[in-house]
Amino acid sequence: MNHPYIFRGVILALLSFLLAGCQKGSSGEVAAASNPAAHNPMEITISDDLFSQIKIGEPRWSEVAGTLRVAGRVEADENRMARVSAPVTGRITMLNAVEGQNVHKGQVLAIIHSTQLADEQSSYLKARSQKRLAERAVGRAKLLLEAGVIGEAELQRREAEVAQAAVDLSSSRDQLRVLGMSEEALSKLETSPSISSFSQVLASIEGTVLERKATIGQVMQAAEIVCVLADLSNVWLVADVPEQAAGTVDIGKTVEAEIPALPGVTVRGKLTFVSATVNPETRTVRIRMDLKNPHRRFKPAMLATVMLSDNTERKQVVPDTAVVREDNQDHVFIQTGERSFLLRPVTLGAEFGKQCVLTEGVRPGEKIVLDGAFHLNNERKRRATQGS
Repeated sequence: MNHPYIFRGVILALLSFLLAGCQKGSSGEVAAASNPAAHNPMEITISDDLFSQIKIGEPRWSEVAGTLRVAGRVEADENRMARVSAPVTGRITMLNAVEGQNVHKGQVLAIIHSTQLADEQSSYLKARSQKRLAERAVGRAKLLLEAGVIGEAELQRREAEVAQAAVDLSSSRDQLRVLGMSEEALSKLETSPSISSFSQVLASIEGTVLERKATIGQVMQAAEIVCVLADLSNVWLVADVPEQAAGTVDIGKTVEAEIPALPGVTVRGKLTFVSATVNPETRTVRIRMDLKNPHRRFKPAMLATVMLSDNTERKQVVPDTAVVREDNQDHVFIQTGERSFLLRPVTLGAEFGKQCVLTEGVRPGEKIVLDGAFHLNNERKRRATQGS
């Protein structure tokens, strides 16, 4: 019988199976040991050397004036604007007005060819001739009255004709003034009766052309706007305040404004106008501040941010050296251990000086990196890049 050999073979097979299982278990343990839990890239533990370069503490409480920031814009002072219109109906033959151009009072901005003007000049000369004719008739009537040829009634009739002719002449002269003729041009028309069908459009103030509403060859109706002028030596800074904050603004209140087109420039002034009504569509109240503009730095349509101070409140503040900007979000480093820190998103409010109001993100009693957050974040990103 071969039973001892069979039994020995079974024992060897069993030992081989157990040995293979042990080897497999050992390799699994090694693999597990080589893959520890993934490291949080927002955390960092630093060396004593870097630790000595940062400052740690809690956000401090401070009395902070609440600041309301509203969108604003620069506008021309409407009290210093002039709309220059066509004095007659006609076709524009010359135009000397470009947006942004500075003009002086009395400068010719356009010339209009107008048959209406020619007709009115003709009527004026006719009325002038009629008056002279009536005056000569009165002179003759007086001689005839003295000779007994006519009666008193005839003289009075002719004197009435002179009075009516004077009224017609004055009316025609006024109409020519309405059509844009100056006294100089009227005097020239009287001394040298030459009819001109061209009317000049003159600047009524010294200022800047804000808008040009006509082109050469265009037919303009009388009183139609040719261009808009504005004296920009003084401009308005206008903003619309939400109605919820309307109670915090009054005439004379000091405000500040920043104009992105003029980096580093902060303007300060007092409100000169607060609307007495609420815009029903935007639910806002219009406010206004006057700006002196001798050098024309402030230009109409420039955007601005107007800052209105409110009552002071006690709020947490952190220095700007504690704030790290990552992915369009503000962060601070929270101390989680003796030399361990976690980069956490926070919400910041108004800035004043080198301090920022902390509105959300840090719990009471938590300590943060007050100074050196920038260097700490650089080290964190370096390690994340190197995978350590």
